[in-house]
Amino acid sequence: MTKALCETRLPGIEPVARGKVRDIYDAGDALLIVATDRISAFDWVNPVGIPDKGKILTQMSLYWFEVIRDLCRNHLISSRLADFPSAFRNAPEQFEGRSMLVHKCAMFPVEFVVRGYLAGSGWKEYRECGTVCGIPLPNGLQESSKLDTPIFTPATKASDGHDINIPPEQAGEIIGQEWANAASGAAIAIYERARDIAASKGIILCDTKFEFGVFEGELMLADEVLTPDSSRYWPADEYQPGRGQPSYDKQYVRDWLETTGWDKNSPPPALPADVITKTREKYVEAYRRLTGRNEF
Repeated sequence: MTKALCETRLPGIEPVARGKVRDIYDAGDALLIVATDRISAFDWVNPVGIPDKGKILTQMSLYWFEVIRDLCRNHLISSRLADFPSAFRNAPEQFEGRSMLVHKCAMFPVEFVVRGYLAGSGWKEYRECGTVCGIPLPNGLQESSKLDTPIFTPATKASDGHDINIPPEQAGEIIGQEWANAASGAAIAIYERARDIAASKGIILCDTKFEFGVFEGELMLADEVLTPDSSRYWPADEYQPGRGQPSYDKQYVRDWLETTGWDKNSPPPALPADVITKTREKYVEAYRRLTGRNEF
């Protein structure tokens, strides 16, 4: 197993941002987005990473960008190291396979979440109110129930980084109804195609989160797309409504942290080797099953 890359560093060049997973560099007319191997849970980045996670996320996004390119333009310029500025080409051990050179978009401050099944915060709201993001749903649904049709359930970010679910009409108030209609329509179309492709490979796409922006006056799909970090993927042969489902995301990490007595208000304990290995296996399996590829 390769060593986890938890931070990129270049002499004299600082990233313009370091997120929970990604380091972002200004590349003149473009941005260079690097997916590290950092992993977060409960809004805390763990002190250790998951080897190859960043490469898997990047290569999966590239796969989906190609599959859905006719549905919406995306921000990708190139993922080839040879096309990157020289400073990045000279550090292939940090950037190759896990980086994308992308257009600088004016990003919407809204996350475009599409749900095909009832899980997570949607299930919590439904139990309390019978709605998801204010959208009424039929009575009698269970946890993990399949919805009759996918629904657009947007979210915004609070100052502390937590997602806040909002009604669809509020997304229109924030970014303008025309853009909200265009982006939500694209999001649902992309979800439906990805759902059907995943189903053909024995995987259920429960829900997923997209980010959109505008470039040269055109709607642009940006950031990662349909990865295990932005989506809930479930093995179809283990699906059973009425309970939470086994998944291909970082739930294994969350479950382990819940056993440690960690208070979630201070830096988390480092993941042990067996949890790192098992989590990596989940990411690798999702990548290989969905893309049909072995290499990343």
